[in-house]
Amino acid sequence: MTDLARRSFLRTGAATGGGLLLSLTLPLTGGAQAAGDGPFAPNAFVRIGEDGRIVLVMPYVEMGQGTYTAIPMLIAEELEVTLNQVRLEHAPPDEKLYGNPLVAGVQATGGSTAIMASWQPLRQAGAIARTLLIAAAAKRWNVAPEACRAQAGEVLHPATGRSLKYGALAADAAKLPVPKEVALKDPKDFKIIGTPAKRLDAPAKVDGSAVYGIDARPPGVKIATLAQSPVFGGRVKSLDDAAAKAVKGVRQIVRLDDAVAVVADHMGAAKKGLAALKIDWDDGPHAKLTTDQIARELEQATLAAGAVAETIGDTAKALASAATKVEATYQLPFLAHAALEPMNCTVHVRKDGCDVWVGTQVAARAQAAAAKVAGLPLDKVVLHQHLIGGGFGRRLEIDGVTRATEIARHVDGPVKVVWTREEDIQHDMYRPYWFDRLQAGLDEKGRPVAWNHRFAGSSIIARWLPPGFNKGLDPDSVDGAIHLPYGLPNMHVEYLRVEPPGIPTAFWRSVGPSHNVFVVESFMDELAATAKQDPVAYRLALLEKSPRAKAVLELAAAKAGWGQALPQGVGRGVSVQHVFGSYLAQVAEVEVAKNGSVRVRRVVAAVDCGIVVNPDTVKAQIESATNFGITAALYGEITVKDGRVEQSNFDTYQMLRLDEAPSIEVHIVKSSQAPGGMGEPGTSAIVPAVANAIFAATGKRLRRMPVDPAQLKRGDGR
Repeated sequence: MTDLARRSFLRTGAATGGGLLLSLTLPLTGGAQAAGDGPFAPNAFVRIGEDGRIVLVMPYVEMGQGTYTAIPMLIAEELEVTLNQVRLEHAPPDEKLYGNPLVAGVQATGGSTAIMASWQPLRQAGAIARTLLIAAAAKRWNVAPEACRAQAGEVLHPATGRSLKYGALAADAAKLPVPKEVALKDPKDFKIIGTPAKRLDAPAKVDGSAVYGIDARPPGVKIATLAQSPVFGGRVKSLDDAAAKAVKGVRQIVRLDDAVAVVADHMGAAKKGLAALKIDWDDGPHAKLTTDQIARELEQATLAAGAVAETIGDTAKALASAATKVEATYQLPFLAHAALEPMNCTVHVRKDGCDVWVGTQVAARAQAAAAKVAGLPLDKVVLHQHLIGGGFGRRLEIDGVTRATEIARHVDGPVKVVWTREEDIQHDMYRPYWFDRLQAGLDEKGRPVAWNHRFAGSSIIARWLPPGFNKGLDPDSVDGAIHLPYGLPNMHVEYLRVEPPGIPTAFWRSVGPSHNVFVVESFMDELAATAKQDPVAYRLALLEKSPRAKAVLELAAAKAGWGQALPQGVGRGVSVQHVFGSYLAQVAEVEVAKNGSVRVRRVVAAVDCGIVVNPDTVKAQIESATNFGITAALYGEITVKDGRVEQSNFDTYQMLRLDEAPSIEVHIVKSSQAPGGMGEPGTSAIVPAVANAIFAATGKRLRRMPVDPAQLKRGDGR
């Protein structure tokens, strides 16, 4: 039984046009819920109309992760309706109503939080709606509610064979008082949750009717593309746009302080006009910046003490008496998001208002950004949310909306600003560069008795959510480096915030763990090698107090055939982690050719993510995240020379090709725990598994990513 106080369900009432409206809070737990007697503003709405349709106003956006299927499953399960009876609407921007308490109250889709945040309250929403509908039917029939039951969108009275559809009962149900308690289904009685459900958004994406941000075409829209300063912080010194204006279809040139946009009838004309521009740039203070300079600054920073993220026992004392000491440094590069749908935003600025068409992970922030640039009150800006063709954290930023609105202020009518792939990659906001120092002490049996980890890099939280950065720490930067599943008797972790000059950083799929899990799991493998012990057995011995982590590791190893013989040049590597509320182990089988090229042949994953809502989504998320992570491991690197990002398109920022993708097996551990997140864990787990497999195949330890084939050529003594 679950208490449904006013803070959980603010009100019921008649929906527009009749019917039942339920307002609820997402989630019921989280730091953003303030104590007190006042109501907590809701951030999702369930509407049951007289036509019997159930409409869920979604506070999250679909960007390929399956949210628009899994979350309706929660409502449908408790409400006793089929999944195809639930309809979805994009939530409007409203931080008070739709703030996600798992993201500090920001209206955001990210951090693998959607299911975690929705699990309890959306089931409650369905249960309370079902309870009210049954009560309304029972009152109409003058029978006890206990004598009725809900099934397939109607209320039945088995004793008399009577039935009423939800639509016929919705108006009456809206007049009834909200029950203080409702019974949620026992998981053993689930009919929808836990079953493989077909994606509700798939048909529209297949037939082309799905509307992404880049598809927005309000009447009279013009198309613009732009050139931004090739050096972050640079400015336009001079501009000769005569040749661009002569291009057929070009309507207007918009010059800003640090960018120039070409407005045209279509993208082809805009690109031709852009190519014809003659721009002289003032590169500004970062004109000579290089990646090596940034790396040296980070390396130097780690020679000093940082903010303490976690301390267990006394590492100094344990190291002093250790039988063996192991030290290593690791580096990870800047990474771009390179989403299939490049950055785009359509804006129409008028004197009395502004419309914005965009796919964004932060609707309220996007609205506020447009309002600020347009000089309008917030309520005069209408944001039209759309599907996203790949987010990965890039669309948690509002720079694209800001830029589009700056351009739209100079254009009469709506203008769609589309970044070329080159602009998208060279003006991204990148996964931070990281430098790590690790030191461990082993006893006579090779077990770790001390673990020191100090690392330096950018704090995204410090910029994106300043209150989240406290005492030199933020939860994202240290995620995956602290609270390890391993039983380490003495452990000390420090972090130093060092911001790269001129290079903007941002969240990137799996964020902090994309860095920390690689370092932790690679170094753990080094300890096993030093101790001359099997990497899986070594880890299992340290996981006695973490049965869920131990279980996924055992399962992944067994399914992968760990210990079985492999051909020359082929190795298996392993990683295990507990991040985003889920436990995941991966075994990668990797082949290293004579020329040093690497091919990931097979990946076996075992996951315990709590109760599974849609197993197809879980598998798809691990598969996609695994390929995303392999891309980073083999090819991912953004480098800077003379202040400019050197990579520009998929020829220089390579993606994993279809014929390179490995066979991926996903094994799901049945669990009764609340759901964890699944959008990102696969990305962080696979990179160290690949690196460890390369070591198994070649004996060469990679402490800097991505893979450098030159280091792996047979006969290379480095």
